[in-house]
Amino acid sequence: MQYKGHIPGQQRTDKQHSYHISGREKKVEKNARTITDRKELVDTIPCVLFNHDDLDFVTGSPERKRFFIDQSLSMFNPSYIDLMRQYKKILKNRNMLLKKKQSMQKEDISLLDVFDIQLAESGAEVVKHREKTIWEFNQVFAVLYQEVSGISGVNIDYSPSWKENDTEKIMIHLSEKRKMDILMGTSMSGPHRDRIRFMQGKNNFVLTASTGQKRLLSLILRTAQALFYTKLTGRYPVLLMDDVLLELDMEKRQRFTAVLPEYDQLFCTFLPDEPYGMYKKTSTCIYTIQNGSWHEQ
Repeated sequence: MQYKGHIPGQQRTDKQHSYHISGREKKVEKNARTITDRKELVDTIPCVLFNHDDLDFVTGSPERKRFFIDQSLSMFNPSYIDLMRQYKKILKNRNMLLKKKQSMQKEDISLLDVFDIQLAESGAEVVKHREKTIWEFNQVFAVLYQEVSGISGVNIDYSPSWKENDTEKIMIHLSEKRKMDILMGTSMSGPHRDRIRFMQGKNNFVLTASTGQKRLLSLILRTAQALFYTKLTGRYPVLLMDDVLLELDMEKRQRFTAVLPEYDQLFCTFLPDEPYGMYKKTSTCIYTIQNGSWHEQ
């Protein structure tokens, strides 16, 4: 199977991409050149996907919450992908060394000193990018959430593992915590342990929020992601919404669809009994799928 098409919002003549599948083999081409690194596809057709798993960004592990922010950064800044790869590689090497614990030799300690410098430098850059991104998100997040839910003062709180973002101070911190790191056999601090929470004043909003309120948090996160991308690139993403409005009452569904950001295209899926006609515009195309076949209404 082969798919070819032009990039929405771009000139058809200068941006071509194709996707080939032959058995288990897959091949992606961009401007007739084979792509081997997925970061080269990030800006091909920028998409923001709303789906049920997004709830993990609100109620899931700290790792999932960090993933969302890192994904948002990677959408417009491929160099951030390189930065994260570099940080993870350094972290992996440092942890492998720490696992040796009491069997460490003198040369291992010297190598650990090198890894500490590298970890502090790349980690400080990660924290700087995350802080700036979350600050940008908070400029619109609370306003949008209040507009749809009627609940005010909900913000994204970012708590870096390293309280100081100065490389020399991070080095001092790593030195002070080295015995604990060796004892545990892993790096106990760094951007891989940063915390992200949704706060209302001094309270963790998620702990008392209803299922619908949590779902709405995830929807507003994706909305903010689209706005963030457009602000920094001037391009409109494709929005993909996979039946994510079920846990909202009808009034909140209408309020949410009213605050959707500008987009290149919008694709939505709904269950048959969903009143999707309420959300359509004059240019909307509606397709129904039944028993493996589809047709346009």
